[in-house]
Amino acid sequence: MVSEANIFDLNQLRRSCSSCALGELCLPAGIDRTDLDRLDTTVRDKRTLDRGGTLYRDGDPFEALYVVRSGSLKTFVQDESGDVQILGFHLPGEIVGFDALALNRHVSQAEALERSSICELPYGRMQQVVSEVPALQRQLMRVISREVIEEHRHLVMMGRQQAQEQLAIFLKSLADRYQRLQRDGIALSLPMSRYDIANYLGLAVETVSRLFSRLEEMGVLEVNRKSVRILRSDLLASLCHSGTTSTKRHGAG
Repeated sequence: MVSEANIFDLNQLRRSCSSCALGELCLPAGIDRTDLDRLDTTVRDKRTLDRGGTLYRDGDPFEALYVVRSGSLKTFVQDESGDVQILGFHLPGEIVGFDALALNRHVSQAEALERSSICELPYGRMQQVVSEVPALQRQLMRVISREVIEEHRHLVMMGRQQAQEQLAIFLKSLADRYQRLQRDGIALSLPMSRYDIANYLGLAVETVSRLFSRLEEMGVLEVNRKSVRILRSDLLASLCHSGTTSTKRHGAG
């Protein structure tokens, strides 16, 4: 029998910062109403970033984790010569800032790809609540684990020899994340530029543009600037493991 404490009014939850920004953390963990209220107290009011706005920079002290409430972010590193390597793209409901856990300072930069709202979780207060709510602690570990898995997938994707395979994996992964966040996994809105995608995949931007055109010609996608509709999910999935094209990394398509 489900206890009354674990039955939530969905309308109330949608108005709650914890449900909107932290639903992935707290609701699947099955915490009760009291623990949910305690979690709410750790969340600072959301902040808004305009496109290109910076959430944190390389070297900034570690003060909080951040949840993307709306919009999207990219994280990247930049060397002394100004060369940039994009590390990831972050959608609503996803958490950023884990890069600072080891050294107590950020080792990357987070920037808004579009107008975005962010919820801030001051880490000291978050630690206290997590230590007192075991279910939340387990869920936080799951989220951190998934971040590690995504980094591994990125490394594997960067090592693929086939550029078309790399782009297919990227699009399928994005569609899967959209579905996990209860968004449409067929009609994708890509907030990142073609340059950002090319940088993330380690490809030339011209190659990425040609591959989008090729996938459209194959009937896999319908592309309209930053709007991409997946017409053949089965074919996209097969291209993730095909290795049948001759388009090499950084090569012509």
